[in-house]
Amino acid sequence: MPVRRSGATKATTSSAKSHKRQLSETPATVTPSSRISKRLKESAEKTKVTPTKSKYFEEPDLEDDEVSDNPADEVQDPGYEDEDASMTEPQTSSEEEDDDEDDYDSDEDVKPHRPKKKADGTKAGIGAASAIANEKELWRPGVQTGLGPGKQVFIAKPKPRGDGGVKYMPDRIHPNTMAFLKDLKNNNDREWLKMHDPDYRQSWKDWESFVETLTEKISQIDETIPELPPKDLVFRIYRDVRFSPDPTPYKPHFSAAWSRTGRKGPYAAYYVQIHPGGKSFVGAGLWMPEAQPLALLRTNIDRKSHKLKRVLMEPQMRKQILGGASDERKAIKAFVAQNSENALKTKPKGYDADNPNIEMLRLRNFTLGKAIPDEKVLSEHGLQNILDLIGVLVPLVTYLNSVVMPDEDDSSSDGTDG
Repeated sequence: MPVRRSGATKATTSSAKSHKRQLSETPATVTPSSRISKRLKESAEKTKVTPTKSKYFEEPDLEDDEVSDNPADEVQDPGYEDEDASMTEPQTSSEEEDDDEDDYDSDEDVKPHRPKKKADGTKAGIGAASAIANEKELWRPGVQTGLGPGKQVFIAKPKPRGDGGVKYMPDRIHPNTMAFLKDLKNNNDREWLKMHDPDYRQSWKDWESFVETLTEKISQIDETIPELPPKDLVFRIYRDVRFSPDPTPYKPHFSAAWSRTGRKGPYAAYYVQIHPGGKSFVGAGLWMPEAQPLALLRTNIDRKSHKLKRVLMEPQMRKQILGGASDERKAIKAFVAQNSENALKTKPKGYDADNPNIEMLRLRNFTLGKAIPDEKVLSEHGLQNILDLIGVLVPLVTYLNSVVMPDEDDSSSDGTDG
């Protein structure tokens, strides 16, 4: 049964409609009080409605179950991008206001109707059109791109040279490794190495495998040498050319050093270098020690020269390293000759020029070694050939460490002969 409205209700509804029609027909003159009210309303709407960023750029790491306590952080879609620009939209007519009378909750200033825009916005449409235009511009006739539509260029990836029927083994240097180092010496250039990167990586892997095997054997000959990984033993092939007259960027050889702390540290070390052309080398000792270790060595040579002389007079040392020296004088002369590169021209400070050991006191290097021909390096006994020379050099390393970095047992002994 329909409910009958009272006369007062009908009168109120009719009065409201009549009042709204009068507002729409009234000229657009605004009183000062209504202008202030309108400005305050617009300011409040801008503060509340205008979003800080588009909803399409939300934080990706925000969880779905996280809820912000700040109402201003919620994503709002006002239907337009610019609040000020939307205020310039034309106002609706009085007939449209009559049809949409339920959209208004008060009889204050009339709120203009703003048509909603699409979510992607005008800017997104312009960006997409620009991207399509650029793509069309790229393939327009006459553009020098080097390629036509549907064409591709395939660059063959460099491959390492074949093994030549010789397998890579961890206890041998492969002939390809020596061949690569020889080519690097003749083409010491960054562009060349980049084009032959597979050969470099294959040769470097072969060298690291050989060093790993060599480390195990050296630690058995000298118990003070720990079994460190190859990365702590091998030297890089890159040269420091900042203060060198030689501009070549790479060393044409592979090398590694073994000491109590690897390739670095204050201890004497064993050194192995693989260099084509008969320049492979096995050596040991201290190269250019700092001032304090150098002073300790000179003091020991001055006061206890018999300790170093005893090392030089070892039979295998004289035969394999010192060129078959027959007596002490020739052995010392051969030792000084191998370290004459950085030796002092005059006597060191604090020593007399007529000191009987003045030749050894002038030295700043204390190393010994021997070159190995390529055929001995590449032979099936190449590893053993290197180990034989290292075994001869063990007394020199032991002597140098006892002076520069003495152990507790060495500090209590004066090292004199019987």
